[in-house]
Amino acid sequence: MEFENILYKKINALALITINREDKHNAISLKTLEELLKSVDFAAGDQTISVIAITGAGGKSFASGSDLSEVIDRDLKKALEPIIQGLAEKLERTPKPTIAAIDGFCMGGGLEIALGCDLRVGTTRSIFATPEGKLGLIPGGGATARLPRVVGRGWGMEMLLMGEQINAQRAFQIGLITRLVEPEELMAEITNMAERLSSFAPFVPQTMKAMVHFGMDGSLASALMLEKYAQGALVQTEDKTEGINAFLEKRPPIFKGK
Repeated sequence: MEFENILYKKINALALITINREDKHNAISLKTLEELLKSVDFAAGDQTISVIAITGAGGKSFASGSDLSEVIDRDLKKALEPIIQGLAEKLERTPKPTIAAIDGFCMGGGLEIALGCDLRVGTTRSIFATPEGKLGLIPGGGATARLPRVVGRGWGMEMLLMGEQINAQRAFQIGLITRLVEPEELMAEITNMAERLSSFAPFVPQTMKAMVHFGMDGSLASALMLEKYAQGALVQTEDKTEGINAFLEKRPPIFKGK
């Protein structure tokens, strides 16, 4: 597939999608968003891909937010379209684990894309913010819903209302990112994570994602019951038998997704 604003690279079982608008600080234009949606769909449909990661080119920005040259002319009709919300939900709902590999500024719509990912890894020079309030707007890509769910209501309110930047150490402290590495270590960290994730039985990450996302949308009781039925389905798979036998025989398992 050929793209104008992103780069798509396959590294073993990892699909690495890079926002490639370095001169615009990787701002998310509508064209960029369209290509991101297509690339995620392509990776999700590729049976040789186990993990999808999104990053930004240049080392200065993961994504600086939505392209304001387009937002200035956005009307109510356009604002009500899914836009970045649609991409974040796609990353959240795709059965394959998704990772945001964050280096540099991760602001506004860029942060909302990262929030749609299952895992977020940052570098020591990463900066995070939801600055929309300074523009007379509120976030429209899901930050008011996802950010408090990730970092808690207190820090969600702090970031959303104040609009101030927080550094990587603070982001790590509040759980916005769960791994913090030096910039030169970021890609190695992502590929190592992808290698580990791809070594699991394919049903495992897929089911884990569903349990967390759907479970958090309901009551604790319904989430616990859903978990039992999901485990009940997995105990009947060939991969479960292979996994236990491999452990008992002290050998690497050979999973088949069955």
